[in-house]
Amino acid sequence: MRSLSIRGVDEQLAELLKQEAKNTNRSVNQVILETLRKHAGLEKEKRFTGQYHDLDQLFGAWSQEEFEAIQGRIDSERHIDGELWK
Repeated sequence: MRSLSIRGVDEQLAELLKQEAKNTNRSVNQVILETLRKHAGLEKEKRFTGQYHDLDQLFGAWSQEEFEAIQGRIDSERHIDGELWK
């Protein structure tokens, strides 16, 4: 496997690469290789694997009473009416 040296990496780009590596629990080298492969057309970008954190503040926020009320509504919608499926 070959090694390449990349010169002229400015501070802003270096920081972005480090942050991406930290956020994805990968090394900077892995982030750079994946980016190069994608932009060279050697690797397709993964679709539908995004993670979203916009509702994280709601996790664990329901009381037991609220959970049971919501779960009760969900369960009632899952009921199959036997008369309709004869």
